[in-house]
Amino acid sequence: MRGYKAIADWANGLGPKARQRFGCRSRAGRYLVPSESIIRDVLIRVDPAALDRALQRWNQAYAGEDESLAIDGKTMCNALDEQGQQTHIMSVIGHQTKICDTQKKSASCR
Repeated sequence: MRGYKAIADWANGLGPKARQRFGCRSRAGRYLVPSESIIRDVLIRVDPAALDRALQRWNQAYAGEDESLAIDGKTMCNALDEQGQQTHIMSVIGHQTKICDTQKKSASCR
């Protein structure tokens, strides 16, 4: 997403299961996403060097021989599960080896 408003709009569009997976707080049985101002306040406090180190450690742990990984997700428009929900897939592929390190298929995020 580009910009805090776009991130907030994306978060507001998440369904209850996705909000739960992201660890959103719960009030009266509903998972609440942070507001645009909270998202902005948190992101401007993130130390870019620390984030870069954390992402490099993650890359080392999962990339193997690859210098970088491509992470991609798709919603399969015509692939429906038993409940009629669209199927979502996510994969991580190494740039150099072109090996798919992981792939996850899940039910609807909404």
